[in-house]
Amino acid sequence: MSKIARVKRNGLGYRHKLSPGDEIVLINGNPVRDVFDYRYLINDEHVTLTVKTPTRERVINIRKNEADDLGLEFGTGLMDEARHCHNKCVFCFIDQLPKGMRHTLYFKDDDARLSFLTGNYITLTNLSDDDLERIIFYHLSPINISVHATNPDVRVRMLKNPKAADLLPRLQKLYDASISMNFQAVLCKGINDGLALEETIDTLSNLLPYGQSLSVVPAGLTKYRENLPELRLFSPGDAADVLRAVDRYQQRFMKDFGTRFVFAADEFYLTAGQDLPTKEEYEEFYQLENGVGMLALFWDEINTSIKMSAKKRPPAAGVSVVTGTAAAEFMTSVCNLIHKKFPQLALSVFPIINEFFGETITVSGLLTGRDIINQLKGKALGERLLIPSNAFRDEGIAAGAGSRGVFLDDVSLSDVSRELNIRAECVTATGKGLLSALNII
Repeated sequence: MSKIARVKRNGLGYRHKLSPGDEIVLINGNPVRDVFDYRYLINDEHVTLTVKTPTRERVINIRKNEADDLGLEFGTGLMDEARHCHNKCVFCFIDQLPKGMRHTLYFKDDDARLSFLTGNYITLTNLSDDDLERIIFYHLSPINISVHATNPDVRVRMLKNPKAADLLPRLQKLYDASISMNFQAVLCKGINDGLALEETIDTLSNLLPYGQSLSVVPAGLTKYRENLPELRLFSPGDAADVLRAVDRYQQRFMKDFGTRFVFAADEFYLTAGQDLPTKEEYEEFYQLENGVGMLALFWDEINTSIKMSAKKRPPAAGVSVVTGTAAAEFMTSVCNLIHKKFPQLALSVFPIINEFFGETITVSGLLTGRDIINQLKGKALGERLLIPSNAFRDEGIAAGAGSRGVFLDDVSLSDVSRELNIRAECVTATGKGLLSALNII
């Protein structure tokens, strides 16, 4: 699995004539099992590669600065197969997918290597003792951990895995090894909220400073929950209760430790109808990709960039902006602010009801192409339709993909353009991304 998939032009590997298809067998005489080994072994000033090509085996000696990368990419990113999750979490989103979608969407990973490489969250239940020791030996940090609850009985109930009860000794091992950790608690109403949440916050705060942050996120519930445990949505009052608890702990931790430590997802503020915290209150934005602080940062980027670009004159245009229903009011405020500064831009916000997964799914990251088409057909959309990049299967590719982005339902961006007879564009899901698409920055 250590075959090279891509060699970055002008990188160290390129200069030493490595090519896609070459296989790295040894580094400094050590076998390469996966990306853990690879990242650790190349972190040296003198690296000796034993490389197997389609025709021969050769040895390459590379001198470099210790931290320099070789400019190589591998097929899976892991240099190994991703490890399947063996939990049966009561809130698992993959279990709530409809049948007939692309088979890769049904794969459940719980791989510490993906946590280190891409920020995925792991439960530690699928981690062997050897894996844990390798994390410590290589000092792979930070690791993102799905805790959900620290009470062993509650955690076992949520993950449906008896190994879930062994969480705290493993966290302590990582703490003792100075491994930085970010924690996540996906809240299920009546299971791990209320007193269980307070116990989780209290317990995890004992792992400061290596426990950097804890995010509190509501479980996403689709309409495809047949034969799954019954879960209920958080009402505005429930969301307000969660925010009160988070605020109380933030004040205490700020006073005692100089950090707020626990942060609520943006969705709780939207559900409760409360103002979002300021950008500064999210500190280092440890869990931005988890929907924590994303809107505050978005607003700050819009507000700051508009002030700096007040003298710019973007061309007049009619532009429509797609969003999920949860952030519709927020995006309307954003577009009103932009229009006030640049009245030649006629901006319309179109919140899309998620018919595909169900109306309870309100975020833009789970919108589908067919819902966008069905709900915008016949609407006055102007000349351009802007769709956030997180709505596409591969956000990183979609953001620079022109018309090639593909939604979760396999509808493409070009399909949307064709059926709505408009120039549909994938826009990076940030304030700067929106302003760039509008030619303001």
